[in-house]
Amino acid sequence: MFKTLAGAFKIKEVRNKLLLTLLLLFIYRVGCWLPIPGVNPDTFASGVEGNQFLGLLSSINGGALSQGSFLALGVSPYITASIIVQLLSAIIPSWQKLVKEGGSDGRKRISFYTKIVALILAVAQAIGIAVGFGTADATSMQVFGNNKFLCYGFIVLMLVTGAMFTVWLGEKITEIGIGNGVSLLIFVGILSTAANSMLTNFQNIGKGGEVAQTAIWQLILFVICLIVIFALVVFVDGGERRVGVQYAKQMKGRKMYGGQSTYIPVRVNANGVMPIIFASTILTFPQLIMSVFSPNANNAFVRWWNTYLGAGSWLYAVIMALLILAFAYFYTMLNFDTEQISKQIQQQGGFIPGIRPGKPTAQYLGSINKRITLFGAIFLAFMALIPTLVIKAIVGPGITAAFTATGLLIIVSVALEFDKQLEAQMMMRNYRGFLK
Repeated sequence: MFKTLAGAFKIKEVRNKLLLTLLLLFIYRVGCWLPIPGVNPDTFASGVEGNQFLGLLSSINGGALSQGSFLALGVSPYITASIIVQLLSAIIPSWQKLVKEGGSDGRKRISFYTKIVALILAVAQAIGIAVGFGTADATSMQVFGNNKFLCYGFIVLMLVTGAMFTVWLGEKITEIGIGNGVSLLIFVGILSTAANSMLTNFQNIGKGGEVAQTAIWQLILFVICLIVIFALVVFVDGGERRVGVQYAKQMKGRKMYGGQSTYIPVRVNANGVMPIIFASTILTFPQLIMSVFSPNANNAFVRWWNTYLGAGSWLYAVIMALLILAFAYFYTMLNFDTEQISKQIQQQGGFIPGIRPGKPTAQYLGSINKRITLFGAIFLAFMALIPTLVIKAIVGPGITAAFTATGLLIIVSVALEFDKQLEAQMMMRNYRGFLK
């Protein structure tokens, strides 16, 4: 990957895109550290520290929520909105038609609907946070003449504006930069939180004594787990089943076309980390609602939910695994249309050896895709749950609070996808130079 980056900086067009991407990511990180005017960040920090879910949400956003910053909501409303729109696209006939037809107009309308839902969710979450945390401090109340309504309204306005600004940044990165903007924002947020956690660990090493010895062993074991997880993710990410396709020879005029052999790659983990993100968002959404309206967890029902269904409980792990399996199949159905692929193969004069064209080909591809997806989903469920529990048992909660196995999976997957898109940009530039 470093070789690819070094080569990319030698090409002016790719270098400009990289620099624009880095600039937009830098703007995002600055926004994550800019507190809302008149708000005391210590109030948000104390509320996040006392709540497991809000702490997880803050770690994904790079600590923005605990800072009471302008971009405290991050990409959370947009991700939840994307899930809702994709689920509705499979139910509402008009939306389903837009997805199947594709095209720029269809994508723009689906993107518009997603932004509307994201705005609604951002308003709801911002109101919940403002009411749940209460007035930030006496200073913020004095700014608005001790008027709670104006104080809450200003905080909600800033949070919603920050959430939509984050969506805009993600779209701009995708449009004029390199890579998927939303994925890169999550990537940078997790890395920044992990960096702060590692810095704390190094500070403990510098204290000396028993604390330093414990911190050193935690760091060593964590690095070992890190290498194993990285190796597993890279190994599975490159795994695929190649379905052979043979094209018949055709005479057109005096020339013969076709007669070639190729294959359809069916990847083991074609969905990346999207099933994990979808499953965690759906499972933690009730916890979000309860957390923002009862941040101190004084309610008996909230305490019961956090104990038995909160992040880290065994029942949470089981439901999380089942949801990952379900979303893996759902996302595969949306992205891998076997009937459409079968029609394209038949129209181009191709066939899978031993399989009749048309419906039998679609059924054959569907059966292969289901089996491959099962292994990919099991791998995602394993990576989302088991390594986190093992690391927490061996290393302790200090580092894993910021760098869970899910976070590692997101980091590796986004880095690999970024590397592929960077190579594609360089290859496109080489082709243009060859044609000139």
